[in-house]
Amino acid sequence: MKQIVLFFRKIAFVLVLFFIGISQISASDVKVGEMVFSHIKDSYEWHITKWNDTEISLPLPVIVFSQEKGLNVFLSSKLRGGVVYKGFYKAVSGVNEGKVVEKNKTGQEIRPFDISITKTVLALLISCFLLAFIILKVARWYRKRPLEVPGGFVGMMEMLILGVNDGVIKENIGSGYKHYAPYLLTVFFFILVNNLMGLIPIFPGGANVTGNIVIPFVLALCTFLIVTFSGTKFYWKEIVWPDTPLFLKVPIPLMPFVNVFEVFTKPFSLMIRLFANVMAGHTIVLGFISLVFITVSMGIAVNATMTLVSVVFTVFMNLVELLVSCIQAYIFTLLSAVYIGQARVKG
Repeated sequence: MKQIVLFFRKIAFVLVLFFIGISQISASDVKVGEMVFSHIKDSYEWHITKWNDTEISLPLPVIVFSQEKGLNVFLSSKLRGGVVYKGFYKAVSGVNEGKVVEKNKTGQEIRPFDISITKTVLALLISCFLLAFIILKVARWYRKRPLEVPGGFVGMMEMLILGVNDGVIKENIGSGYKHYAPYLLTVFFFILVNNLMGLIPIFPGGANVTGNIVIPFVLALCTFLIVTFSGTKFYWKEIVWPDTPLFLKVPIPLMPFVNVFEVFTKPFSLMIRLFANVMAGHTIVLGFISLVFITVSMGIAVNATMTLVSVVFTVFMNLVELLVSCIQAYIFTLLSAVYIGQARVKG
């Protein structure tokens, strides 16, 4: 099943790249590449919709600290249209494109210390609040009805929690798994909630949280630290001095180098797998939606046909991405549990 899903996603991704290329040379004013990447990257505003040529968006707080101007807090709407506010503006090109910058005394464009509430940050806060609300609601139900068998939403949550706890965490870590269960269960539901929220096309959904590489990086870093500090003497001995022929260790420490390299590639693969799959999913869906606008200038017949194709493929890909959202949460948790279990081996 997983192979079939990946096959369809690869084909869809290639088609989307083709449509993006076509849109760049077509007569349509719609640039799919710009539209797609503007939706999946972070921003200081949360675009909601466009009504009668008026863009409706939620301005977010810009919080920057400048060495010359100190702490400054203002809404991002102050910087719309390239306006300079208190010496700050959005860079239109270069490495700081789209970021709030200022100019120093020499006229050089620099970035102040930026802790703004961006779209990704707000979406992260919303998903964390939603996740806390769900877990506390389930816990409250159990406190009030300790002897009853749950059903409905609470029953579904129990099935998910027990499935991950017993089938993933306990099975791969073994004895002492309870110390790691809170972290791994939190990771599973955090990724799942953010992935599902990203599929909702209207506010407060649609944000590309787990498709922002910073979030998978932090999650992978947490797994890396837990694996590193949970490692037993036998685990580290097998890394530094593995049970292999001596010529693979002396005089050139080939196998120890490979093992140490693997210690860092494991969390790196966790990060890239989650980031790439979620970002590709958003790109595919937005690309198919763009078909409607690309074909406007090609006539009514072509546009009507491609609109139908766009709707069918978008619905289909949303269903696929719904499955992928669950799979990616499961795989990240599973591999994290496997790595922790390997680090705790006692020989």
